[in-house]
Amino acid sequence: MNESNWRIVILGKTGVGKSSVANTIFGEKLFKTNNTANSETTKCQAETRSVNGRSLTLIDNPGFFDTVTSEEELKPEIIRCIIECAPGPHAFLIVLEVDKFTEHEQAVITKIRQNFSEEIFKYATVLFTHGDELDEGQTVEEFFHQNQLASDLLKKCGGRCHVIDNKYWMNNQQEEYRSNQFQND
Repeated sequence: MNESNWRIVILGKTGVGKSSVANTIFGEKLFKTNNTANSETTKCQAETRSVNGRSLTLIDNPGFFDTVTSEEELKPEIIRCIIECAPGPHAFLIVLEVDKFTEHEQAVITKIRQNFSEEIFKYATVLFTHGDELDEGQTVEEFFHQNQLASDLLKKCGGRCHVIDNKYWMNNQQEEYRSNQFQND
């Protein structure tokens, strides 16, 4: 991989839409998704495409608290993910669902910290899927500030966060652009 290739690792719990996010970014279905109760991604998968004139590699991973992959099987996949990113990832997308931010979401953040390090948050952006679940007129900033755990995560990530609605964006790429982005200065 050359230096102009950006490498982004996608992390999160099972079922939040990590593979769908990768498909939305690339504008094509390269990563397998499903709508069942079982996990679809069981192995690390890397794909490279040109996005807005820049070479981009997205690395999708099995989810934390996976329904199929055990903790013991997940660790080698995380190591493989880092190898796929050699000489290292440029950024991480921590994918969460627009929903209640509970101890389960906090446990995902703890797993990310345990498997990588606290340093990961310096290079991470929180990406919420299912943006259509926000209350009408509600911003992602308001959503975050309603919950201390979510607010703490946002601070760790330097205020970088974005919300996305994969279904809307995949079906309406040429029409109105829906963005609900917030970043602290």
